[in-house]
Amino acid sequence: MASTIPVKVVEVCQISPPYESPNSAVEVSLPLTFFDIVWLKFHPVERIFFYELTDLNPTVFNSEILPKLKNSLSLTLLRFLPLAGNLTWPSQSAKPIILYTPKDGVSLTVAESNNAADFDDLSSNEMHDALMSRPYVPRLSASDVKVPVLALQITLFPNKGFSIGCTAHHAALDGKSSILFMKAWAHLCKHSSCLLPAELIPFFDRTVFQDPEGTGIECLNSRSSMNQADGGSDSNARSLKPFPPKDVEPNSVRSTFSFSREDIKKLRGMILSQLDKVSVKKDAEPIHLSCFAITLSYALVCLVKARGLKSDEKMMFGFAADCRARLDPPIPTNYSGNCISFRADVLIAGSVMRDDGILFVARKVSELIKGIQKTALEEENDKVKKLMATGLDAIPVTVAGSARFEVYGVDFGWGRPKNVEVTSIDRTGAISMAESKAESGGVEIGLVLKKEVMGIFKNLFVNDLKHV
Repeated sequence: MASTIPVKVVEVCQISPPYESPNSAVEVSLPLTFFDIVWLKFHPVERIFFYELTDLNPTVFNSEILPKLKNSLSLTLLRFLPLAGNLTWPSQSAKPIILYTPKDGVSLTVAESNNAADFDDLSSNEMHDALMSRPYVPRLSASDVKVPVLALQITLFPNKGFSIGCTAHHAALDGKSSILFMKAWAHLCKHSSCLLPAELIPFFDRTVFQDPEGTGIECLNSRSSMNQADGGSDSNARSLKPFPPKDVEPNSVRSTFSFSREDIKKLRGMILSQLDKVSVKKDAEPIHLSCFAITLSYALVCLVKARGLKSDEKMMFGFAADCRARLDPPIPTNYSGNCISFRADVLIAGSVMRDDGILFVARKVSELIKGIQKTALEEENDKVKKLMATGLDAIPVTVAGSARFEVYGVDFGWGRPKNVEVTSIDRTGAISMAESKAESGGVEIGLVLKKEVMGIFKNLFVNDLKHV
């Protein structure tokens, strides 16, 4: 009789930076900035990288692959010491901090799938049960007083390949920072080296963010006041436990959809054609039609239709944008922490479902993108205040990831990932986004929806693209 347990946990261990290094023997603490505190109580971001190796057996995995992954992880943590630490809130500190102390480390779970055939479903674009992914991502062992920054899981699928699940606390890492860590780990593993190229060396200096108005404290007070209402510790306003995650809805499925370069080109032409048919003021700013704007707009149109919203119903959407280069002065592109600006707007279903609905949505997306051009830190400070006042967790459709992260370049030495999924969208309702695994210039999106809604979305997505 086949086992009903998806994975067998072989080992749970702690991977620490090399003890013999003088750097790992020094305590490191980082204050949270107002960009970080926005995410303090949110569920962590979970990703799984799937690597196909059809001749991989337990002997090779345990003797060659796993030791290389462990050793290179230890070396990587030497460069990323705060990631081996924990979020904590010292009694004398006004704000939580990230604290690494000597002999801290990252929890690593090593597992083996009891049904290797699951690899084919999990690493494909095809519709499959959303809950299938859950056993392959680790949990952060959060308490009121301490939460790990990072947890990892490596799972063997015999004669199929292996996966690496990464769970990262959003208050410590935004998406770009998380992928920077994965790229650095992959580089050291692939090249059997202890040296990183300059672009993969993290920058942790928090003094680039000045907060004279105390926005961080305001954000912290806002989050703490929500703690009891959202199921946190009743009496401890300093609790670091995240809000309880939403359950994955029954009958939910996960699917990935791809836009080819040609698809994006045709959609851009269609939007411009629709724009030519409407009256536009001569001094109106041109519409912003990046790959991101086009693919998100098309996905949102399909989603509104698939959900069967009535014409007067509304759907909120939002996305975050990297602010590193947009700040004045800019901060290093390899800054590790949160440096993202969030924007949101409302779509009225009736306008979306018109023949030129994609133009309506594209204009909305374009306006949001234009609002996050070059900006001073003080302006972002003010925007964070407003964001906290509106309640970020009330936005039902966001975007997780970016086609600019280049997740399919995370090669540990055994080839590019066959698939990369943002597992946590099953609880957030976000649309994940990445560069296409199939071709340069393409984009892929991932969704988790009720099975019947996903079926409608798929038909709309595929058939409407054929007729662009």
